[in-house]
Amino acid sequence: MDELLFLAHRIPYPPNKGDKIRSFHMLEYLARHCRVHLGCFVDDPADLEHAGALGELCASTCFIEHHPLAARLRGLKGLLYGQAMSLHYYRNARLQHWVDRLLGGGAVGRALAFSGPMAQYLAPHAAAPALLRLIDFVDVDSEKWRQYADAKDWPLSQLYRREARCLLDYEGDVAARFDAATFVSEAEAALFRRRAPQAAGRVSAVRNGVDAGYFSPLRAYPNPYPAGAAALVFTGAMDYWPNAEAVQWFVWRVWPSLRLQFPDLRFYIVGARPGAAVRALARAPGVSVTGAVPDIRPYLAHARLAVAPLRIARGVQNKVLEAMAMEKTVLASPQALEGIDAVPGQELELARDEAEFISQAARLLGRPGAGPPQAPDPVGMAARRRILRDYDWDASLDRLGALLGLEPAARAPAGALP
Repeated sequence: MDELLFLAHRIPYPPNKGDKIRSFHMLEYLARHCRVHLGCFVDDPADLEHAGALGELCASTCFIEHHPLAARLRGLKGLLYGQAMSLHYYRNARLQHWVDRLLGGGAVGRALAFSGPMAQYLAPHAAAPALLRLIDFVDVDSEKWRQYADAKDWPLSQLYRREARCLLDYEGDVAARFDAATFVSEAEAALFRRRAPQAAGRVSAVRNGVDAGYFSPLRAYPNPYPAGAAALVFTGAMDYWPNAEAVQWFVWRVWPSLRLQFPDLRFYIVGARPGAAVRALARAPGVSVTGAVPDIRPYLAHARLAVAPLRIARGVQNKVLEAMAMEKTVLASPQALEGIDAVPGQELELARDEAEFISQAARLLGRPGAGPPQAPDPVGMAARRRILRDYDWDASLDRLGALLGLEPAARAPAGALP
């Protein structure tokens, strides 16, 4: 089999958050075609327990423990060198040595860098004529930093604006030098083509998929909510600032009005590692913050609505796709829907601001005191049909394989890893 180097900024297992879902499915797909060598950072020590399972999938591995505080301090070197801080945040001599030794042998003919900063490990091998290099940026990270700058006060706004400029220069240079560059959606790819026109011809989209068999409304799930309660649910990693900001905004600006109309309504914030500000939201009447749960599907299955009130977002929100796969009506902001092909009003619901979130949620919930719906949800049913039609992982990843010069392989059974 051909040999391929896969570099990721976070260990691609378990697939329990946005970037890890994408990187895991890519890794599993590529392992059907190639002997894969995986080098990645591990920012959660608990994830190291999965090193053995990934080792069985890969020809070789290099796991680098990543300590966020030390990485932030290291990232400040970017200010001294006139570079993006993100590059120094993910710079590691041991990983570079492993990559150099692996590529120096000449057997590895393909390399995929998952996220922009991982491309720096391939820079010493730019002149290798036999090495095909692909960068999966996933999102336009420089645009994310620009959004952060707009949302923060000085001096963070100035620091983040600088990071956006430096990172865009780096992203454009990488995309122009690599053989191909991919993004999670055509909307994200189009944005990057406008921001970095010098690389436009190398840019394409490899969209995310959803495991529709796993996220199935046909299974029986235990009800995690109080008996007879109508609940709204938000799912996502709660140590991710845009998620934390979204639920805070929702509880502060939308929730009081909904509780006045629906006194028994509940709002559940479901996701790992909530910070103090998110945990404090549980003091509001009817709000629960669960922290990590073993399975988010029961929370989706028994919710009246899934809400995604993100005001800062890039790429594709897996939380929206998963709720749609579960045949659930999603009420989302325009930012949360960027890159998702779905028709508002038919396959999900759109709310642009505080007033629309209140009015749309009230309309969808029905009369005050109404219990869980008994009839099938036509919007949710249309949402799942969209997922089944357009968000299949194998169909998406065949595009990735083509960019890497790989022939489509026989489909592996779902869940190759536990």
